[in-house]
Amino acid sequence: MNIEELEENFELLDDWEDRYRYIIELGEKLPPLPDELHTPEWKVKGCQSQVWLVPQVEAVENGKIIFFRGDSDAIIVKGIIAIVLAVYSGKTAEEILRINVDDIFNKIGLEEHLSPNRRNGLFSMVQKIRHYAEELA
Repeated sequence: MNIEELEENFELLDDWEDRYRYIIELGEKLPPLPDELHTPEWKVKGCQSQVWLVPQVEAVENGKIIFFRGDSDAIIVKGIIAIVLAVYSGKTAEEILRINVDDIFNKIGLEEHLSPNRRNGLFSMVQKIRHYAEELA
């Protein structure tokens, strides 16, 4: 799934109860992260739930692309991870660093409908991804 699909899907849903169900569905579709990757090295600090984000760099003709895998012990957070991965995964470090995630989250209304703790966790995930991209750039 890409950003445009995500935005279109959110636009089709009338209320936030439907959107929460959709976020949960996204989390259920997230590929499982092997237990050996549930380590402190990949853990995202600042999240109320346990969250792991694992980058995988692939060389392509014009440089390197970063793919991300993620997991959480909370079902709604897994859905939020799926959204974050739709925004960032499969892009170059430079593309990742240019993304204005606030615009995307505002467009789908995600930020305003999350609790303060989940909002902090969401931005901790974004910071971790940006950190990986900065290291590669």
